[in-house]
Amino acid sequence: MGIFDALTTAVAGLQSQSFALQNISGNIANSQTTGYKGTNTFFEDLVSAAAAGQQTANGVTAGSAATNTVQGTIQSTSVSTDMAINGVGWFVVAQPTGTADNAPVFSGVSDYTRAGDFTLNSGGYLVNGAGYYLMGIPIDAATGNPVGSSPQVLQFNNDFVPAQETTAIQYQANLPTSPTSGLLVPADYAVNPVTGGTVEANDSATFTSQSIDGGSITAYDTEGNPVNIQFRWAETATGSWQLFYQSDSAATGTQTAWTNSGTTFAFNSNGELSPAISNITLNNLTVNGDNLGNVQVNFGTNGLTQFANSSGTAQVSQLQQNGFAAGQLESVAVDSQNQITGTFSNGQTIPLAQITLATFNGTDSLQALNGQAYAATVDSGPPIYGATGQVVGSSLEASNVDIATQFSQLIVAQQAYSANARVMTTADQMIQSLLQVIQ
Repeated sequence: MGIFDALTTAVAGLQSQSFALQNISGNIANSQTTGYKGTNTFFEDLVSAAAAGQQTANGVTAGSAATNTVQGTIQSTSVSTDMAINGVGWFVVAQPTGTADNAPVFSGVSDYTRAGDFTLNSGGYLVNGAGYYLMGIPIDAATGNPVGSSPQVLQFNNDFVPAQETTAIQYQANLPTSPTSGLLVPADYAVNPVTGGTVEANDSATFTSQSIDGGSITAYDTEGNPVNIQFRWAETATGSWQLFYQSDSAATGTQTAWTNSGTTFAFNSNGELSPAISNITLNNLTVNGDNLGNVQVNFGTNGLTQFANSSGTAQVSQLQQNGFAAGQLESVAVDSQNQITGTFSNGQTIPLAQITLATFNGTDSLQALNGQAYAATVDSGPPIYGATGQVVGSSLEASNVDIATQFSQLIVAQQAYSANARVMTTADQMIQSLLQVIQ
C-alpha cells in the first residue's frame, strides 16, 4: 500500500503548503497595514501506527502561529491623535452594534488593538481607521481626578473647563545691589509706606522714582476675570527690601495706590536672604476693586537674591500663577503619561482621560478580528489592565511583517508544493506500470 499512502501524503503536503501560501499572501498584503501582526505557519508530522522499525514518514498538517508579541516599527506622523504603543499592551476598544438618536450603541464587549490611527469624529469620539472606538478612564478637567475605575468609551464633545481662581504665584527674581532708584525715604510720604503699609495716590510719582519694577502678572478671580498685578521693590536700607503691589491704578488724592506686602526681605553680603523666606501671603489681595482673597507668593529655595548690577528693574526669572479663565475644548492630543490632554480656548492644556492598556497571559492566543483587532479567548485569559507600555503620541506602529522574510518563505513554499506535486506524478506513473503488468 506504500504507493497509495504516498499519494495521500503528497495530498496532505499540497494542502499544508497551500495553507502556508495563504498566510504568506495575507502577510504580504498587510505589510503596510497599521498595527498588523503577521501570521506564521507551523507544520506537524503525522506518524503511522506501525511498530518501531516499520514506521514510515507519513502525512503533515499545518497550523497558524500568531506574532502578537512582536512589535512593529514606530513611525512619527503629523496627526496629534495618532498613537503607538512602545512596549507591552493593547488599546482597549469597542465597536458599536448600532445607533440610537444618532449616537453609537455599544454591547459592552471590549476588543483590543495596536492600530492607533485614531481621529476625533463629529460626535467627539476617538475612532481608528477600522471603526473601533477608544476606551479609557475619564479625568475630571476641574479636579484632575479619574472618574471611575473601569474603562469606558471616551467622548470629548464640547468639553468645558470652569474658571479657576488664582491662589498661588511662583516668583523668582534677582535684585540689584545698588538700585538706580536709591533708597525709599519714608519722610517723603504722607503715610510711612513701611510701617503704614500703603502709598497714597498723591505720593505715587515719588514712590515710582524711589522703587524698581518687579514685574507683572495676570491673575484670575473666582469668576475667571483677569486681574493685572503689578509689583515693585523698594530698598529701605542697605540690603533691606519691601515688596509692593498696585492695589488701585485709578486712585487719586489720599486713596491707596500701592500696598506693602508686609514682609521685610533682608540680604546678607553674599546676596542671600537672611533669614530665608520661602513664601509670603498677600492677605485679602484686592486690585482695582477685584478681590482675590489670600494669595500665596512662593519664592522657593534661593528664589530671591541680591547680586545684580545696578539696575532700575528686578531681574525676574519666574513669575507664574495657577489661575485661569473658563475655556472650551479646541483640540486633543496624547502626552507622555498615557493621557489624552485637551487644549482649551483659555490656553490651558488639561488631562481629560487616562488611556487604558491591557495585556494577557496568553497574548498569542487572542482571536483575530477584522480591522487589526482581537478578542479575548479562554486560552488568552481575561485582560489585565495596567500594561507597562508607553503610548507615543503623533506616531503609529507599522506592520511587523518583514517583506524579505516573506519572499524567502514564499520560495520555500513554492518549491515544497512543486515537490509534493512531483511525488503525486511519480506515484501515478508507478500505479500505471502496475496496471499494465496486471493486463
